[in-house]
Amino acid sequence: MRFSIIIPVYNRPEELDELLQSIVEQDVNDKTEVVVVEDGSSIVSKSVVDKYMGHLDIKYCFKKNSGPGESRNYGMERASGAYFLLFDSDCILPKGYLSTVKYELDAQYTDAFGGPDAAHESFSSWQKAINYCMTSFLTTGGLRSKETPSRKFQLRSFNMGLSKEAFTLTGGFSKQRIGEDIDLNFKLLKHGCSTRLISDAFVYHKRRTSWLAFFRQTRNFGAARPILNKMYPGSGKLTYWLPSVFIMAFIGAIALTYIGYWAALVIFFLYMFLVAADSFSKSKQITVALLSVLAMYIQFFGYGWGFIRTFFRLHVQRMDFKEAFPGMFA
Repeated sequence: MRFSIIIPVYNRPEELDELLQSIVEQDVNDKTEVVVVEDGSSIVSKSVVDKYMGHLDIKYCFKKNSGPGESRNYGMERASGAYFLLFDSDCILPKGYLSTVKYELDAQYTDAFGGPDAAHESFSSWQKAINYCMTSFLTTGGLRSKETPSRKFQLRSFNMGLSKEAFTLTGGFSKQRIGEDIDLNFKLLKHGCSTRLISDAFVYHKRRTSWLAFFRQTRNFGAARPILNKMYPGSGKLTYWLPSVFIMAFIGAIALTYIGYWAALVIFFLYMFLVAADSFSKSKQITVALLSVLAMYIQFFGYGWGFIRTFFRLHVQRMDFKEAFPGMFA
């Protein structure tokens, strides 16, 4: 089974360079194809791709900007492999990634799979803190990284695999710019395709490199979720409300201090200590632990605000999807 790696890129040549180098360093050499799709970038990656022409079976495609989902479709349509591996350009593959996926699919083939993410030791302290918040159970991020008999793992496009047959059957990603991977999850299940988590197929994911970008990213995730829940009735979960409940409770706890009631705020300080302690136990770095607390608040306020805003627009103001969150469909 031949793999085709699909990488959409937008103004990130340096990150693409790191990803391609990690593909070169894989511990298997099975003629894996790499398709780089430049999504209308103003800072193009052509010179980076040329650098690897003699080391990888690689092709470069440039197209008008349309977002990551359509760019992945564009790449898969032009790929020759039987199974597509999809990565964001800000990922780095550990040396054994391809061999792990090959072994797992040979042992238990599925139409699609997803893998988790981790922080590389070379990442900055704030990147490690963001990674902690996006993967820890204490910040709800870890809820996305497990699969149980009653809960299917939701594939994320920064690290996932999709068979050519499943791509053809589902039509791939939708045209929306945010939440397109969650939408594909539902389409796969609707068409009876098998999915699974391959927990050992992890990538090092840099995510966003500034606090403002991280806030905007989590706000967009939160804003997209009520729309996805309405698009696919019955898909909503109580956990999606947790960040919104957290920020409302936090604001309420601060308000209570003005009448001399401090107990509620103490609970939040204890929670902050627990997050910092858990982050430190994993990173062994006090800076990462402290930044994880800040990242947690940014994550919760970003996601929670985005969720509340879209929910209000959909269910109170009765807006349609594009009115409620124009950026999701731009």
